Amino acid sequence: MTERIELPLSGADSAMAAIVRTAAAAALAAGAIIRDLYEKPHQIRMKGAIDLVTEADLASEAAILAVLSREFPGVAVLAEESSPNYRQISSGPQWIIDPLDGTTNFAHGFPVFAVSIAYSSGQSSQAGVVYCPMQDELFLAWRGGGAWLDGRRLAVSRTDRLIAALVGTGFPYAIRENLDDVLGKLGRVLPLVRDVRRAGAASVDLAYVACGRLDGFWERDLKPWDTAAASLLVEEAGGQVSDFGGKAWDPFRPEVVASNRLLHRALIDLLS
Repeated sequence: MTERIELPLSGADSAMAAIVRTAAAAALAAGAIIRDLYEKPHQIRMKGAIDLVTEADLASEAAILAVLSREFPGVAVLAEESSPNYRQISSGPQWIIDPLDGTTNFAHGFPVFAVSIAYSSGQSSQAGVVYCPMQDELFLAWRGGGAWLDGRRLAVSRTDRLIAALVGTGFPYAIRENLDDVLGKLGRVLPLVRDVRRAGAASVDLAYVACGRLDGFWERDLKPWDTAAASLLVEEAGGQVSDFGGKAWDPFRPEVVASNRLLHRALIDLLS
């Protein structure tokens, strides 16, 4: 499994190496739990009309917090299930955690989901790990250190025409209230690209932009834990991340456009 791969941390200072190594260990531990629970009966609780949480979300988050608190006691935590209040943004170091991004996929047996862990300072992600347990793929990045997949350095695609692009998107939980806007943006993009994918896990979509599987991605009504780690992957792989208007982006903005940079202006023009 991925835990046997030596992490590519030779270019990181000792403090950053410890952060990335700890985040990777926590993600791998959580991923093992999710993988073990995948084909078992699930305990599902609804947080909204179509927003759900399972026993795997809770078990994964507990495992992550155990690792992080042991290695970095006292660091603030923003986590989807146990501490989701982000109205007060920490000005100091903070872990931003999604224990299972793609819970609906997991609950339905659709094997596209991830564990996402970012280490941030204020509004800026300094390190990020995204682990896809069913594919056993470990994506990681730290600011200034590049983006990596299982020890291989990543680069975004070189696609420079929309008609040759494969792009991804996602739909918000409040789809009924935002249907016209969501379908309007999709309707503007879809005829001009090669195709659109909707995998159901923003961290995976962003990781796929970072490694060139997707040329771009957009989604609205996201939370910090959806994007804090994976947005750094895109940036460190040479891509661009912004809001729908092209303005500077941070994890606390509820919308994201990510691309290989070459297509960014074209996507912004369609989405803004």
